[in-house]
Amino acid sequence: MISNNASVVLMIPVAVTVAIELGASAFSFVLAVTFAASTAFMTPAGYQTNLFVYGPGGYRFTDYIRVGGPLQVIFAVATTLGIAFFVGV
Repeated sequence: MISNNASVVLMIPVAVTVAIELGASAFSFVLAVTFAASTAFMTPAGYQTNLFVYGPGGYRFTDYIRVGGPLQVIFAVATTLGIAFFVGV
């Protein structure tokens, strides 16, 4: 499994290249990649803290989806609107 930080390091060059090809702000794309790497709400293995509480808390996998799914959607919308509003596309 790859860490969130490592995925950002791997995806930033791709995001910058895509932004340049589209004539968009590379900074906006970099922000999107970094925020996306922080969204580990839907699985227990998404982030180490989720995994720490998974067993002792008696949680099921579906608990993460039930709570993390809507949270993921809210975070995606807020991030997209925030980047567009504060930085531009």
